[in-house]
Amino acid sequence: MSTILKEGRVSLNQKVSLNLNIRGLAQSATIAINDRSKMLQQQGRTVYRLGLGQSPFPVPVPVVEALRLHANEKDYLPATGLPALREAVAEFHRKKDGVEVGPQNVLIGPGSKELMFMLQLVYYGELIVPTPCWVSYIPQADILGRKVSLIHTRIEDRWRMTAELLERHCASERDDFRPRLLILNYPGNPEGCSYTAKELEEIAGVARKYQVLLLSDEIYGQLHHSGQHISVARYYPEGTIISSGLSKWCGAGGWRLGTFSFSPALDWLLESMAAVASETFTSVSSPIQYAAVTAFRGDIRIERYLWHARRILAALGTRCVAMLKEAGILVHPVEGAFYIFPSFAPLAEVLHGRGITTGKELCERLLVETGVAMLPGEVFGRPPSELTARLAYVDFDGAKALSASETIPLDQPLPEDFTSLWCFNVIKAMEIIINWLNSK
Repeated sequence: MSTILKEGRVSLNQKVSLNLNIRGLAQSATIAINDRSKMLQQQGRTVYRLGLGQSPFPVPVPVVEALRLHANEKDYLPATGLPALREAVAEFHRKKDGVEVGPQNVLIGPGSKELMFMLQLVYYGELIVPTPCWVSYIPQADILGRKVSLIHTRIEDRWRMTAELLERHCASERDDFRPRLLILNYPGNPEGCSYTAKELEEIAGVARKYQVLLLSDEIYGQLHHSGQHISVARYYPEGTIISSGLSKWCGAGGWRLGTFSFSPALDWLLESMAAVASETFTSVSSPIQYAAVTAFRGDIRIERYLWHARRILAALGTRCVAMLKEAGILVHPVEGAFYIFPSFAPLAEVLHGRGITTGKELCERLLVETGVAMLPGEVFGRPPSELTARLAYVDFDGAKALSASETIPLDQPLPEDFTSLWCFNVIKAMEIIINWLNSK
């Protein structure tokens, strides 16, 4: 290895030392916008934080109590996960999703993000990613040197993958049965859309036809605004891996616990990932795993927590979409999670006149001139010239909003002024965006 001797120290040549796949790799866009927002706030700027998709809600009380109770757990656990937690996750999917999963088919990891990276590491196949997509799917594949095929969905289809798009892609390859991994994320990050049972069944049919492995990223499943999330594993059980965890529906992003639930037919894949786990992170934090048992088993308090969280997110998402639509922005109603993915294309002429021709330029100008932080469509796999962006409507005190919602009977809608009172920063940010677009 090339070295340079300087001031009595050996300095490694940076160009030679870095893995080729890592050179030029930037920090995750969501983490970067969060760090920049904090820096601007420290400088005295008012920042409306619609960049990082972190749940605004606290971890449910029963889960916090369970963590406190098990804080003294210190032993290493099996690489596959705490047996009681694997059973709880299996029962969770049986009860919530109507999918037959056994505890032996569950793998626990330090966040679903790490599990997704491990899956790409052990499964040597082409990665198929519908865009817009979560920011880390593509960089993870790049790190590993995997082939990535992007399938650009259309706003006319509500940014959803279709069976026709998958069929067209698979049929265009010479080898119909080459190893392929399709990632389907819904309710989706960054667009907040979901799928009907018919749409999922059609996609499953094409995946089965071409023997495509399907990773169903359902981390937002319990935040489907109607409470009626449907897992694609119902229609393609033999070829689907369900990804979940605590970060979104349980508000515990910093706890770092993710789950993969496999079909019995994919036990060879689970075993390979478990082997990698044993040689890398060993096992997930013991206290966190014990607390997660309570989260996945659930109880009436957790169900009420989820009901109120969904009601708040649905009301806030509906209002934000209505405000943006009225301003001439192209946007679809959100069905789950806490994201909106608007297209500013109808205002392209106005934006071009202000020197803005890309989503990145749009987001940069908004942040610098107004303090509204959001992310351009480019980091979600969309073309740089596309005037799209993701807004994470999470800049509010979730604990206070939950408490306020709990005073309103479950059979009644939230009052019209609820989002103005308890989600003030988000509504203010929408007003700022609209006023900025209308300014000369």
